[in-house]
Amino acid sequence: MIDVPTLNDRKPRMARDQSAEPATDVDHRAEALASAFTEPMPSVEQRMAAGKALRERVPRASHGAFERMPKVDPLAILAAQATSRLAELVPVRHARMLQSPFAFLRGSAAVMAADLAGSPATGLQVQACGDMHVANFGVFASAERQLVFAINDFDETRPGPWEWDVKRLAASAFVAMQHLGGDKSQREAAARAAAESYRIRMRRYAGMGQLEVWYDMIDSKRLIESLPPGLRGAAGAVLDKARRRTHMQVLDKMTDLVDAQHRIVEQRPFIVRSALTSKGRPVGEAIGHCLAQYLDSLAPERRLLLSRYRVVDAAQKVVGVGSVGTRCWIVLMRGRDDDDPLFLQFKEAQASVLEAWLPDVPVPDAPTNHGERVVRGQRLIQGSPDIFLGWGEIDGVHFYIRQLRDMKGGMDLEPGETTPTGLIEYTRLCGWALALAHAKSGDAATIGGYLGKSDVFDDALVEFATAYAAQTRADHAAFEAAAREGLIEVAAVDRA
Repeated sequence: MIDVPTLNDRKPRMARDQSAEPATDVDHRAEALASAFTEPMPSVEQRMAAGKALRERVPRASHGAFERMPKVDPLAILAAQATSRLAELVPVRHARMLQSPFAFLRGSAAVMAADLAGSPATGLQVQACGDMHVANFGVFASAERQLVFAINDFDETRPGPWEWDVKRLAASAFVAMQHLGGDKSQREAAARAAAESYRIRMRRYAGMGQLEVWYDMIDSKRLIESLPPGLRGAAGAVLDKARRRTHMQVLDKMTDLVDAQHRIVEQRPFIVRSALTSKGRPVGEAIGHCLAQYLDSLAPERRLLLSRYRVVDAAQKVVGVGSVGTRCWIVLMRGRDDDDPLFLQFKEAQASVLEAWLPDVPVPDAPTNHGERVVRGQRLIQGSPDIFLGWGEIDGVHFYIRQLRDMKGGMDLEPGETTPTGLIEYTRLCGWALALAHAKSGDAATIGGYLGKSDVFDDALVEFATAYAAQTRADHAAFEAAAREGLIEVAAVDRA
């Protein structure tokens, strides 16, 4: 087993002797921040009026337009992404994206970022998710062991326009409904539900106090109460299933006993055991070094808790659709005994797909580790993140780290598993969760003032979603043609 460094092994940080140092930019920034606390803030009414005034420059109806810029080449964008991924897994990613236009949309956040770069925007910034589609929501356990519904994927998070997240969400709702076999009216209803819910909830958050917004969450009780009576039973089943998804379940599912020790079972190419990293470094050494860095990213009480565990085993695992090919390690740890397992997931964090298209949008105190970027974004907009959420580095590759499974669950968005009515209500929940995330990180009153009480914005998003769904179908068809012609390599079997 690999020892995780304990608190006693760690060198204390040296206190700064401020009296011996000249004033720095940090000191001046602190003075500026201190003075800002004494300046009066515009009222909610003033901020909503400012948002309403933005309609003169960016009419709400203008968000309905979509026309791809000639420089956007989806196949070239995806090929460029593949160069930074594990070459042997890129064909698996292609296979997953080929399954349907919905799967293609999920895996092509970089393409949509390029498409949105030329779209109308108010200039109002939030901590954007960056990959906002209906499959990137779910339930998970808060630190208080409540089930909470929220965004659950932050790989692409970065400060950016609020409009980009809402447009991708509405488009994904339309495409997901198409995937389920819904007719034209149902597709439009799904997109509208996402946009309308976002608008209504954002205006409600505009009238709430800052702490009230910060503490707000969609817990299981509120989730069930928001649904029509006919859907509450199905939602309750999803929640019950999530409650059973614990570390003990993972232990039973992913490990076997070998010489009286639990070991992760290899399932090539989706779960692979290796003695060395891609850089030829012993896996145990690399994991131990990363955990030492990771401890620095945790609060002291979480460091103490983690230091009571020891690494037992590790393996690489294929994850997601858009994430396939990025590096991911599953680490099994043991606490008191075999009945006290902890599974951590080390997931690679590359540059956000938004980064290339938002060069003028600053990232405050920009982190040097993309894992830290992901963690900071998640902590800001998710509300109740994993208690072990942190970051580290292996062989120069950035990772964010979290529990592999902690009462996590989600909607099965496949034909036969979800009804059109269920999807419409689900997208309404997604719009609510996105509004909450944006209200935590942006100015809810100004955005709410811009959105207004009418359905003008909702209509525009339905128009946009319709157009972007057609573009997604065309892109998926082009991707299929490239596969047939041998221009992209596709894995023969994808069982994961």
